[in-house]
Amino acid sequence: MALTDELWAAIEPIYAEILDHPFINGLTDGTLPREAFRHFVVQDSHYLRDYARALAVCAAKAPSEEDVQAFADDAVGAIAAEQGMHAEFLTAFGESAEQAAGEPVLPTTRAYTSYLLATVYGGSFAEAVAAVLPCYWIYARVGEQLLARSSPEPLYAKWIATYGDEAFQTVVRRVLALTDRLGEEISPAERRRAVEHFTTTSRYEWMFWDAAWRGETWPV
Repeated sequence: MALTDELWAAIEPIYAEILDHPFINGLTDGTLPREAFRHFVVQDSHYLRDYARALAVCAAKAPSEEDVQAFADDAVGAIAAEQGMHAEFLTAFGESAEQAAGEPVLPTTRAYTSYLLATVYGGSFAEAVAAVLPCYWIYARVGEQLLARSSPEPLYAKWIATYGDEAFQTVVRRVLALTDRLGEEISPAERRRAVEHFTTTSRYEWMFWDAAWRGETWPV
């Protein structure tokens, strides 16, 4: 079995829960409270700064120059997204990126990025790729699913278009092809660890949207 097939099979129930989440449904029908979307954007800005670091570690661990460059470019792209797209969204709320950066990193964001960075620093290249993969693949699949429906709310329609865009889908296909190449080379034990990391960070993807929906804060 191709590694990507095994990975997706492991998270099919999680992905189904993501598609059925009220945050996602609220994006497409336009009923998502704007404060929930704002929460998501602010925390996603915090997340992407550490995600860029995780991608940079993947670049450092990559065995080929082609993969080094690809992950380094993706790390730059993550920062560009944080500075560009999120700044535009925040402007719609009458806020600046600097104001958002001053807000606290909330529990789910902190847990997700801490797990991600620990895995990419401490694990093999294959484990690192598996850990960062859900942020590519799940967003691509969600964007693809939602693109046909879009949203009556222009702000949400723009977010959907970003991840349903063919340019983003092309990047994701490149990472999936690399994942399958790695699957042919790694040991059964390393493959099991890759599946575990992929499943864990996929769960964090669901939790991230749920945290925005709930308006998560630090309890104490």
